[in-house]
Amino acid sequence: MFKKGMRLLVAAAAVTPLLIGSASAAGLISIIVTDPANPYWYTEGEVAKKTAEQLGYTASVAAHKGDTNTESTLIDTAITNKSAAIILDPANADGSVGAVKKAVDAGIPVFLVNAEINKEGLAKAQLVSNNAQGAAVGAEQWVNSVAKSGKYVELFGNPADNNAATRSNGYETVLTQYPDLTKAAKEVANWDRAQGYQKMQSMLQAHPDIVGVISGNDEMALGAIAALKEAGKLKQVKVGGFDGSPDAVAAIKAGELQYTVLQPVAVFSKEAVVQADNFIKTGKTGASSEKQLFDCVLITKDNVDKYVSAFTLAK
Repeated sequence: MFKKGMRLLVAAAAVTPLLIGSASAAGLISIIVTDPANPYWYTEGEVAKKTAEQLGYTASVAAHKGDTNTESTLIDTAITNKSAAIILDPANADGSVGAVKKAVDAGIPVFLVNAEINKEGLAKAQLVSNNAQGAAVGAEQWVNSVAKSGKYVELFGNPADNNAATRSNGYETVLTQYPDLTKAAKEVANWDRAQGYQKMQSMLQAHPDIVGVISGNDEMALGAIAALKEAGKLKQVKVGGFDGSPDAVAAIKAGELQYTVLQPVAVFSKEAVVQADNFIKTGKTGASSEKQLFDCVLITKDNVDKYVSAFTLAK
């Protein structure tokens, strides 16, 4: 999906709230992500920032870390700074509606990336991965990796994020077609590697005979892998992920992770800024609808060599 282009560093980074650089004739685009310590969200912010700067804007990145109060404060700051547009990865499908409305009421167009809010007509665009499609292809690959019988467990993301339920439901739709596969447990690990590790430890104690782990994202999957390695069970228990993070790509190459589902974060983060630029200049985004889905790509041992870094800005 990605062409050869500029590769982004995806090391963890601390991002200070809305630091404004030199003035730009085109104005400021404020970018608010979840947590740049996660390479997925780091890339999301950096791609949006670089694209905005290439289009002549000043751009700044801040992080709410899933807290709607912090998100609201950052929106206030973006309003005070007279942003030309806001690119937002919302903290909560319901809880972020008020923050988006506040920006819109202040005359600032908002473009959502990665996650949706449960209200249409406020944001100018909601650009997200096709999580249902990605979950379906991931689940099919997971079945092929694990075999079609045995007990398995699921690691679930943040319940406040619609993506978590969409992926889980997509897994369920596929896996229930295999009656000899039994879900022994399902634990919330909030997209977090440390929580994935802890929840995997407790599920292993309760269900030592599981054959697989299906995870809502790569960070939780990588935490599970660490727990399985520690318990000496990684060879018997197959793990699948979702996101296409660089660490997941490395784990596939090492034979520790069976697959990941690449979310085209670089693509929709860039596109959100392009649509914001269109709207600022013409009053239209250039897209045919507010909600826009971007298909995911399956990465396995068979094609992993194409993805030295999965989070790449396409030219």
